[in-house]
Order: sequence, then structure tokens, then C-alpha cells
Amino acid sequence: MEEIKKEKITELISRGVENIYPTPLALAEVLNSDKKIRIYYGIDPTGRLHLGHAVQLKKLRQFQDLGHEVIVLIGDFTARIGDPTDKSATRKKLSKEEVEKHAEGYKELIGKILDTSGANIRFLHNEEWTNKLKPEDLLELASYFTVSQFLERDMFQERIKAHKEIHLHEFLYPLFQAYDAVSMDVDLQIGGNDQTFNMLAGRTLMRKMKDKEKFVLTTKMLADPSGKKMGKTEGNIIPLDASANEMFGAVMSWSDELIIIGLELLTDVPMDEVKVMKREMLIGKLNPRDAKARLAKEIVTLLNSKEDAKIAEKSFTDTFSKGETPTDIEEIKLEKGQSAMQALVAKNIVSSGSEWRRLVENGAVKNADGEKITDINFTPTKTTVLRIGKKTFVKIVL
Repeated sequence: MEEIKKEKITELISRGVENIYPTPLALAEVLNSDKKIRIYYGIDPTGRLHLGHAVQLKKLRQFQDLGHEVIVLIGDFTARIGDPTDKSATRKKLSKEEVEKHAEGYKELIGKILDTSGANIRFLHNEEWTNKLKPEDLLELASYFTVSQFLERDMFQERIKAHKEIHLHEFLYPLFQAYDAVSMDVDLQIGGNDQTFNMLAGRTLMRKMKDKEKFVLTTKMLADPSGKKMGKTEGNIIPLDASANEMFGAVMSWSDELIIIGLELLTDVPMDEVKVMKREMLIGKLNPRDAKARLAKEIVTLLNSKEDAKIAEKSFTDTFSKGETPTDIEEIKLEKGQSAMQALVAKNIVSSGSEWRRLVENGAVKNADGEKITDINFTPTKTTVLRIGKKTFVKIVL
């Protein structure tokens, strides 16, 4: 039994993990003791939950299964500031009403991965304590950091070089996130590696205000080949509330470069098996399409069920072996004045205008009746289903 626990802890602190502060060894020592710790993962409700969130939620579930206390923090206050991480310009500020609307249904979706009925899980909102801060409290919090510390952030340096503005409210975002950790008196925080700066600010504040060390665990990012993470801003998300068919098809449209990182971050396929799959793809023994189908099945099973995954795979296979149009495809809204090309590029369905031109000129864009689209500037006058290449279907809605 003790050996099984150690194996689970080794998996927890290594699989999909980018860094652990102060060290993996220090965290392993705590986890291998009888001490139960408090871990949190924060989500700013700025849009739909997606597979990027699932990476951290799966890691949180590992802690939950080991009996530790887990907190899902809904950042209803910080969402209204807007996390500046990786942003070359200031985010649009959200109203309280917009944030609340985004957060509707979060708990139910998170329950696809976490055991929300367990005694060792809590859902908290940072508005509860942040809105109680007085001016003197804010001054005290700010006194623990320097301007130069916050200006070290890469995106701020890039904005300064580009002569772009940095607004004070977003400059202070790490301060408020740091205060979350102190308010909940956590032992560890989980987040993507793009959140390292913010989470380390919490580690600093915890040490200075409570004389306590806070662990920080950063996960690898689910990123596309260009290096862009899967996220709302990039427009390449797969929502957790997508249907099984939509989710399966979307994963099958991923580039082959995402297969291995996807298996590591979003499935429970043993890492030894993942390594074998990687090696077999490299030597041509395993068809990447088959590996990707395995990934798609695992993800759909995680977020739905084995039966849903089986049905989704059959639907996908039937669709693309018979050339039929799927009934469950992505919809995009055509904004006023947009052509089909502009709408598709904006949603990253087509990588660029040049790519669209190449597809059209090669006869690779057809409507639902199988007729080729020959006009580069094609603009639908009614709701239209397009088939782009062999595998991509999209419904353009006016």
C-alpha cells in the first residue's frame, strides 16, 4: 500500500509538470509524510472552460485522491481586472454581470474531473475577501513588492519596447492573486507555466506576511505547433461542454505534434506506453492517425463516458470514410462586412489569407452540396456549411 502511494506521488510531481518551487524533492517529502496539505487552483471566469483548464483540474484530482484538501477558486474579482499574462495589450474590462454569467455552470463542468461531492473540496470566490480590503490594507500589501519586480514581467517589457500602455489595474494583478493565497492560507498552488510570475508573487507574500513557505507547481502547456497555448484569446479552444462528437472531431483535427503532449497532459495512459507510442510514430510503426484517435477517445471518455467515446469514434469514421457531412460541427458567426476568409482566419480555422487562397485555387473548399467555392472573396448570403479539405467542416452563420 505504501509503495502504491509513493508511485502515485512520483506520477503527481512529474507527469506534465514543468517546475516545482522550491524543489520537487521538498514537495515529495511533505507528500510522503502523513501531513495533509491545502492546494488551490484559480480560474478567472472570462469565458468557457476548456481543455487547457482540464490539465490543472486533472492534477488537482490527483491531490484529491491522495486525501489532500483542494480548493477551486473562482476569480470573480480578478476576472474584472484581467490577467495581463502573455497579453500585448490591455484586456477589455468585464462587468460583474459578465463575470457571473461566464461562471454559470462551472461547478458542474469541473465535476466531470473532480469529485465535487467529496468532503475535501471547496469552491471559493476571491470577491469575498478582496472587496473587504481598505486603502490602508492595499498600501500594506503593495509595500511588500517593488515596481522593478513587477516590471520584470516579459509582457510588460515588450509593451514598453513597443511604446504600449500598461494600466495600473493590470500592473497590480499579481498583487491581488498573491493575496488570494494568503487569504486561503494554502500550502500549494497549481497553474500553467504561463502563471509562474503570478504564483511566485503569492509565494513571496505568503513568506512575508505569514512566515510560511508556499509550494508552486506549474504544468506544461497544451500548445499548438506555433507555440500558442490553447486558450480563449487564441480562439483554438475545445470547450469542456462540447458534445462528444464535436470534441472527438476537434482533437482529430490537431496537428501530429500535439499527440504526445496531449496524451501526457489529458489522459491516464501510462507514461511508459506514451513513450513507446512516440518511438513507434518516429520509426513509422504507428500511424499518427491511430495515435490521435486513441487520444481523442481518452479525452472524450474523461469528460463524458466510454460509450460516448465509442459512438463519437464511429461517427467520425463513418463521416470521413463515406464523405458525409457531420451533423455536429463548429459554428462561427459572420460579422458585418466580413468575408468567409476573414471569419475563418479570425477563428484560426484557416491559418492565413494565403492558405485560404491556396485551398480555393486547388478546389479544396466546397459547400454542403459538394460544389466548389471558386471566389477568393466568397461571402455567404445565408447560413452555409463549408467543407475545407477532407476533414474540416464549419457552419457559417449570419
